[in-house]
Amino acid sequence: MSESQQPTQLGKFLIEGVKALQPIQLWYQHTIRSWLNGRSVQSFVSLFLIGTFLSVAVASCSGSSSASKGDVKLKLVSFSVTKAAHDQIIPKFVEKWKQEHNQNVTFEQSYGGSVAQTAAVIAGSQEADIVHLALPLDVNKIQQAGLIKSGWEIKSPRSGIVSRSVAAIVTREGNPKGINTWADLAKDGVKVIAANPKTSGIAIWEFLAFWGSVSLTGGDDTKALDYVTKVYKNTPILTKDAREASDLFFQKGEGDVLINYENEVILSGKNGTKLPYIIPQVNISIDNPVAVVDKNVDKHRTREVAQAFVDFLYSTEAQREFAKLQYRPVNPTVTQEVASQHPPIETLFTSQDLGGWDIIQKKFFADGAIFDKVQAAKKA
Repeated sequence: MSESQQPTQLGKFLIEGVKALQPIQLWYQHTIRSWLNGRSVQSFVSLFLIGTFLSVAVASCSGSSSASKGDVKLKLVSFSVTKAAHDQIIPKFVEKWKQEHNQNVTFEQSYGGSVAQTAAVIAGSQEADIVHLALPLDVNKIQQAGLIKSGWEIKSPRSGIVSRSVAAIVTREGNPKGINTWADLAKDGVKVIAANPKTSGIAIWEFLAFWGSVSLTGGDDTKALDYVTKVYKNTPILTKDAREASDLFFQKGEGDVLINYENEVILSGKNGTKLPYIIPQVNISIDNPVAVVDKNVDKHRTREVAQAFVDFLYSTEAQREFAKLQYRPVNPTVTQEVASQHPPIETLFTSQDLGGWDIIQKKFFADGAIFDKVQAAKKA
């Protein structure tokens, strides 16, 4: 809801003014009749000005009042595995907003691979008011396209990060291929199921986990490139997103090992598709950002409600819903509540340890960069 959709302070003042001026209005009507019996032109002008004020006051007050009751529709664009969390969180926000503002809020939601969702927002085919994406790089791309103002990460708590996870390695029952560490993914005869960094956020995190497991534990870029090339040679199919990768592995029984979000793996187990998994002790903090899309909320006049929803996502109530779905929460209270549910990680690195997102994009994922070279070597 924009400022123009709610009663302004002027509107509230005028409402009280109208009540106070009702006796004057009656006097005005009586005096008009008297003037018609011979009052001066000066009296008429004064009465005319009073009448004009009354008309403006009534129009302003009634206009503000009706605007405040209008429904608001928000467009949320997110990455594929967040749907279950938002399905629980959105109704709580809608109810809270209704109670506090007497206004109905509805959500149009879209879920898919984070990279593809980002491209759709930039192209305008997805006019998102809010984006909750798999990695800050995607929000940065929307900012660079002119849709989000710079400094988005400092306008929200936790540097704009609203949900977290780490990478998990899932194996078949009994772990027949003996997969215990990242290094084991490069062994001959291992078939890895992973997503495509060109369309999926999880795929970018996967790649960075592979690379960092070598480069941040004593290896140089040459060793890291050799290892990552071997892993992708063991990955015959790159799916478009994390959900498709999970379906391919769990539902269709393809592959020896799946790389996925820790929260997705645990949730799959609770839903009946339980398989052994490893949380590597060298791991990457998978940080999922949220942001208001400034250009679109200004166009749709939804800034106030959109920002309120983003703020709500950091609340204890919302973060508990993320935690129920096995995300690692960013709210300190909820983090303490669920600390025992997540195994500690010996070496947890971040995107900053790999140079930050600008360097990561140029070095690894730009056209002709390291990932494209790895794919070319895979086909050779």
